[in-house]
Amino acid sequence: MQVTITVNNRSITRDVEARTLLVDFIRGELALTGTHVGCDTSQCGACTVLVDGKSIKSCTMLAVEADGHEVSTIESLEKNGELHPMQAAFRECHGLQCGFCTPGMVMSTVDLLQNNANPSEPEIREWLEGNICRCTGYHNIVKAVQHCASGTKGA
Repeated sequence: MQVTITVNNRSITRDVEARTLLVDFIRGELALTGTHVGCDTSQCGACTVLVDGKSIKSCTMLAVEADGHEVSTIESLEKNGELHPMQAAFRECHGLQCGFCTPGMVMSTVDLLQNNANPSEPEIREWLEGNICRCTGYHNIVKAVQHCASGTKGA
């Protein structure tokens, strides 16, 4: 099947098998490896991307379902050599250790701040329920989101 998907502001048309997952299309076909495959069961959130501005787990969506939609991966956030405010907050607040979950966490929390520019700690923790980090215990991830929210008002 032929799909046309706008990925990171670039229109891409490709033939894909009907059963190709969006995460496999992003990583395999487009070589955008910042989107990680963690569990293959939609439990971990490492594959989180934005589809039409909303965070989704790309292991739960077929590439053909993304036809005609806009997909943003972690690679889309950096602009002109500058980290996105959320990426910078994760770095500044030590919101990562091994970094495997970080792209999914960042993409999910970018969506959070688009919906709620000043979330409380419980709201942040609730939003992150679908993202698993095995290293940090979430304290610094929550701190990073709060830091970004207070410094950027949802940028």
